Amino acid sequence: MGRVGLGLAAGCAAAACAIAAVMVARRASARARWRRAVALLREFEEGCATPPARLRQVVDAMVVEMHAGLASDGGSKLKMLLTYVDALPTGNEDGIYYSIDLGGTNFRMLRVEVVAGSVVTSRKVELPIPEELTNGTIEELFSFVAMALKDFVETEDGKDDHRALGFTFSFPVKQASVSSGSLIRWTKGFSIGNAVGKDVAQCLNEALARSGLNVQVTALVNDTVGTLALGHYHDEDTVAAVIIGAGTNACYIERTDAIIKCQGLLTNSGGMVVNMEWGNFWSSHLPRTPYDISLDDETQNRNDQGFEKMISGIYLGEIARLVLHRMALESDVFGDRADNLSIPFTLSTPLLAAIREDDSPDLSEVRRILQEHMKIPDIPLKTRRLVVKVCDIVTRRAARLAAAGIVGILKKLGRDGSSMSSSGRTRGQPRRTVVAIEGGLYQGYPVFREYLDKALVEILGEEVAQTVVLRVTEDGSGVGAALLAAVHSSNRQQGSI
Repeated sequence: MGRVGLGLAAGCAAAACAIAAVMVARRASARARWRRAVALLREFEEGCATPPARLRQVVDAMVVEMHAGLASDGGSKLKMLLTYVDALPTGNEDGIYYSIDLGGTNFRMLRVEVVAGSVVTSRKVELPIPEELTNGTIEELFSFVAMALKDFVETEDGKDDHRALGFTFSFPVKQASVSSGSLIRWTKGFSIGNAVGKDVAQCLNEALARSGLNVQVTALVNDTVGTLALGHYHDEDTVAAVIIGAGTNACYIERTDAIIKCQGLLTNSGGMVVNMEWGNFWSSHLPRTPYDISLDDETQNRNDQGFEKMISGIYLGEIARLVLHRMALESDVFGDRADNLSIPFTLSTPLLAAIREDDSPDLSEVRRILQEHMKIPDIPLKTRRLVVKVCDIVTRRAARLAAAGIVGILKKLGRDGSSMSSSGRTRGQPRRTVVAIEGGLYQGYPVFREYLDKALVEILGEEVAQTVVLRVTEDGSGVGAALLAAVHSSNRQQGSI
């Protein structure tokens, strides 16, 4: 071999070595970036940890805040609002009743007929609210609602008999009675200036009178109270209601003598439904991560609704997106399309649920969602598994914290089995307790439901957990409100609570 040949051989060998070195370096760099993504996942999982001991701390903190909210207005993050609902349906109701559900850009009207304690007819119509009415005047809005209700009633009944009306108004209201309450503030895009501080039930009654309709508001409620009413109608052991959907809230039946901020309050039943507004609950025991802080900074209600931002459907997908975005910034697991993860709220909670519930061997649904909705194609299987794990962590924490909130209510009511004798045995048979639940997260997301149910058992113990029934209800904000109108329409107050 000549000098030229030796030179070529040496050059090829050097090039091969250089290429090999580059490939080794790239593989090492890729492994390092992957390790960083995995480290971020583990860090997030540790930050979201909810062992039973921590959940019990959340339970105790919830009870403390409930007591404080019942003691004085402003004494707690929990508003513990009085609803003046001191009687619930028992199954003995009879007649035809209507309800209006107004809580967003659409409103619903329902006709509920009750015969011999059974709901035999439930018809409903949903209409959009014209955008100009959401920032006009209260008279214009309620005149529109009243005329729509008049058409609905005349279509259904064909006559003008006096009817009681349940009014579900899902905006912050300070109630003065079961059928009256003043608007505290608008939310959900409404900005009707002349309505704040006014009695919304009275405003609707005036609009109904102007329309010539012989219908009057008998019960002014929010959706949790309607859910509790419908749950109690089907099962008298129902003592609380929880909504876990896009938003979250809870209400329960409290003894009137425990409502310290209204000393001397008397009811026929000795009890009253209290609207907790638990979305605003906060405690240092809640497992808050840097991603939760970033989410809070994105929202218009910064430093408010801390509990809701950890457990409700509006926010869960966004928490997962924030985690995935940081992984994208600090590794290349999402390739050169990672910028698509920088847009807030592009990963919705329904997509998060679909990702978590993909049980196909190659996670084909995860691949489809990332490609079609996040515009991130060609993601390796191991990265898809990473995405599923992030969604699982977010779901698991949310469900377990929701379970802790439910147990907090049970503990406040003395139904959590914590009254034990010195021998460790419960005093007497544990009481059967039913909690009515509505909302898409619990109803439509099986993994969420499984995690919540499991956490209840971990906190309460097997024996007590068997006495707690979580019962899904349908349309409590509509049918439940109509049933409350039935209970309170004739001052019968038969429904003991």
